Amino acid sequence: MLGGAFYAAQSTAIAQSPSPAVTAPPAPVMADDPAAADDAALALRQKRDEVGRELQELARSMRVSDEKAAELEDSIAALAKTSESIKQALIESAARRKDLERKIAAGEKKLAELGVQEDRIRASFKDRRAILAEVLAALQRMGRNPPPALLISPEDALASVRTAILLGAVVPGVRHETEKLAADLAELLRLRMEGQKETETLVATIASRQQEERRMDMLLVENDRLSRQNSLELATEKRRAEELAARASSMEGLIASLETEIRSVREATEKARAEEDRLRRLSDEQRQRARDLAASSLPDKNRIAPAYVFSDLKHKLELPAAGEILRQFGDPDGTGHEAKGMVIASAPGSLVTAPADGWVVYAGEFRSYGQMIILNTGDGYHMVLSGMDRVSTGQGKFVLSGEPLAVMGEKRVASATALALETDRPTLYIEFRKDGKPVDSREWWTGSGSGKAQNDS
Repeated sequence: MLGGAFYAAQSTAIAQSPSPAVTAPPAPVMADDPAAADDAALALRQKRDEVGRELQELARSMRVSDEKAAELEDSIAALAKTSESIKQALIESAARRKDLERKIAAGEKKLAELGVQEDRIRASFKDRRAILAEVLAALQRMGRNPPPALLISPEDALASVRTAILLGAVVPGVRHETEKLAADLAELLRLRMEGQKETETLVATIASRQQEERRMDMLLVENDRLSRQNSLELATEKRRAEELAARASSMEGLIASLETEIRSVREATEKARAEEDRLRRLSDEQRQRARDLAASSLPDKNRIAPAYVFSDLKHKLELPAAGEILRQFGDPDGTGHEAKGMVIASAPGSLVTAPADGWVVYAGEFRSYGQMIILNTGDGYHMVLSGMDRVSTGQGKFVLSGEPLAVMGEKRVASATALALETDRPTLYIEFRKDGKPVDSREWWTGSGSGKAQNDS
């Protein structure tokens, strides 16, 4: 058998000499072979989960330096302490953090792909080791027991001819297998070097994300201080909302009871309806002028109502978290029914932001949904987000598009919306509802958010 010393020697020789032509990358899975495509997607997802766990361990060992933390504190102290300036800073910080998280997700996927290619090469090594061992053993036996001289006897001549034929057939095969092995070892070396470079880039990106997380935590503390309401009233409303959530048997029932019985939510709902009534009274010409103005100028960061009509935002919303789309509206949900929303697998600690302006109807636990946020985005629409770990908003608040709402946890929340998902990464569930009924959200998202599940980043 070919042992580890042989591979080590080959690797050393390859590293010290010009690399031979490397083997071509694995052929793409054919579209007419769904079983192979599913196996490849599963292998990539499993490898991505493994890479994600390793990166998470790496991130835990890193921390923001004291010097950098002091710089962040100084930058927050230098901000004008107004609600508008803090919200603007929060939205900008959230945009930077999500961009970093998208880069981390892309790097994680690339490392997973490199890992899958390494696994394939290693598997081919194992397959060829047995064949090469047999050939080398045969040559070794012939070397120890060479055939007699050609002219001693006809039998010896026949044996010599047979040996020559065998050598002529075997030696080129051994040479071919050796060249192929050397090429694969060179490719393995290239993959490892590329993986090391990608890891170094990811470490730097993770460090930048940690700094942005620290900045955002400081901004959230300042924002809470500026927008603090009567704490007793907030605590009372929160307890009442939790009671209503415990009694509600459906999402429709929960939203209806919250908008009827919780004062801050009721007031927010009334504001949303008043804004809808105002927009309905506009003429077509006035409505078009409002759309043109909204498209040509930045919305007021101090606004208290949505800058745009929600139905006008199709193909314009960004996904609330960076990650891979695993399930779309209408896909099997693992319980024998069709999914009423979409599911995104994200990295641990990923930020969740508001995709659109809206009032927070609910923020807390609800049945199998886990931690959940319901946004009233106006125009008869509600947006449901669940699966988060830590929520940083509260019911009755008006939030702006891009404003941070929550953070994902360390692992997937065991919930009805995450059944039959072949990943242990945290998953964010997103559901759009129009007049109380779930609707497909795909036409609202820009870029990969509107695409089919699997491998979108």
